[in-house]
Amino acid sequence: MGNSLFIVWRESVEAMLVIGILYAWLKRNDGTGAGLRALWIGIGAGIGLAALLGWGMMAAQSELAGEALEWFQTAIMFVAAALIAQMVLWMQKHGRQMKQGLERELTAAAARSGAFGIAGVAALALAREGAETVIFLYGIGMDQNGGTGLALGAGLGVLLAAVTAWALNRGLGFLNYRQFFRVSGFLLLLFAVALLVNGTERVIGMGVLPALIDPLWDTSLLVDDSSPSGALLSAFTGYRARPSLMLLVVYLGYWAIVYLTQRRLQRHA
Repeated sequence: MGNSLFIVWRESVEAMLVIGILYAWLKRNDGTGAGLRALWIGIGAGIGLAALLGWGMMAAQSELAGEALEWFQTAIMFVAAALIAQMVLWMQKHGRQMKQGLERELTAAAARSGAFGIAGVAALALAREGAETVIFLYGIGMDQNGGTGLALGAGLGVLLAAVTAWALNRGLGFLNYRQFFRVSGFLLLLFAVALLVNGTERVIGMGVLPALIDPLWDTSLLVDDSSPSGALLSAFTGYRARPSLMLLVVYLGYWAIVYLTQRRLQRHA
């Protein structure tokens, strides 16, 4: 439940930030109220598109069986891991300009297509956030076999996001957007590598990748990943008490790519 709560919390806060930026621009620049009505229509459409993606993924899963289903689920885990890492790195590069970028898009869309353009910008922005959340939750569900815990975590994540967005917008001293996205971004990178490790284990189990050396070491006497605390550590960071050499290569390769990308972004900031 914990990682689904965190994912939905983080993504919902970002979605609420996007809505707040669009709403504030329209309050300043639209005196008729038509733009605000178009905004809410666009928000509803964006959520609907994300829900349609979720339905499509579940429908595809129901049509698959055996090895095909295993490949589909594993591929989604890899896609979710890549999307999480890409989203965090994108926010590190463009987060400061997100407000200006959204306002430019909204200005151009309103001038070109009026209320329809405003609804389109809102729909696309919310659909992107919602689609990411759907893929992330599906990937987590494959790791945890779904269940009520996933749904409960998602519901609590939305409620916590509303409280967080309120606190951020109130400008409370202990919390601001920069701190929030910095800390949550690091935790998301940990979730991404956990999904990557899980997907890699599946591919090794299918005989596509060699384990190389298995196990490379055994730390189960310190923290067993089948114990409650070890399982929590595993779900949040990809920890394995008895990892194979291939898992270690993938794990270190992931962090090397993240580190080098962050260094490049800092040089071009």
